[in-house]
Amino acid sequence: MRVTVLGGAAWNRMVHLDRLPDGRAATVHPTWHHDAIGGAGAGKALNLARLGVEVTLFAGLGDDEAGARVRAGLVGGGVDVRAATDPSGTPQHVNLMDPAGGRISIMLENGSAELPIDADSIASSLGAADVVVVDLAPWTPRILDLAQASGRPVWTDLHDYDRSSAWYIPFVDAADVVFASGDRLPDPAGFLRSLIAAGKGLAVCTLGIDGAIALDADGRSYEVPALPDVEVVDSNGAGDAFFAGVLFGVLDGAPLESALRFGSLAAAMAVGSSDLASDELDPARVRAGVI
Repeated sequence: MRVTVLGGAAWNRMVHLDRLPDGRAATVHPTWHHDAIGGAGAGKALNLARLGVEVTLFAGLGDDEAGARVRAGLVGGGVDVRAATDPSGTPQHVNLMDPAGGRISIMLENGSAELPIDADSIASSLGAADVVVVDLAPWTPRILDLAQASGRPVWTDLHDYDRSSAWYIPFVDAADVVFASGDRLPDPAGFLRSLIAAGKGLAVCTLGIDGAIALDADGRSYEVPALPDVEVVDSNGAGDAFFAGVLFGVLDGAPLESALRFGSLAAAMAVGSSDLASDELDPARVRAGVI
């Protein structure tokens, strides 16, 4: 199983609060905070690697201490990192988190849209992959044509898309499989129907504590609940873990209903960990349905 991920990697500070700020001036005392690897591309790559997938990540990192930490963590997690040097430095974010999984992300540095990329190296990796994942990053719109030209299935994750921004449309158009969060979608089921009507092979929407829904190319609908009674340590990366679990299931030949359950298990393990991917995540546990 080989996957090439094109996306973002960052060094993040997660600040855990009893509740998110309400917009008024205040002094806030976190319950705890920690620093860790972030970025949706990195999250998907780390979870896929934990699941035994051979994964290559193309991302931008600065020639700085944060970039060295991110690279070391990804390589240590089994990811083949192909990082271009970002002249603006390594992306860095501050995430304010509440106990229910709510989040406010503050983008201190988000990476350069003009990241210098090696198109030949990317094309070679895409051609050897079973699936190509193109995630949202300032530079990834530039390689959507390469992803489509590879002839491999293209998966993308729109995160908290609300159908109002044109920036997302090229990702939707280029992808065969589309994931999105329901946080800002007024009609998640209707959005999935629109994607299938546009020719997508699979459309999936995560709904937080309500699990996820999906629609396949034949119009079959699926629902998968979130696992109950999971202790939330850090919800950062839960959506990326869910995505990786589903993709692993599809590559592993599992029925889609089972693949969605794999995603739910991976997400539950991610929120029980302070990192993007749980150290305890592995293929045998996911196939067996064991957290």
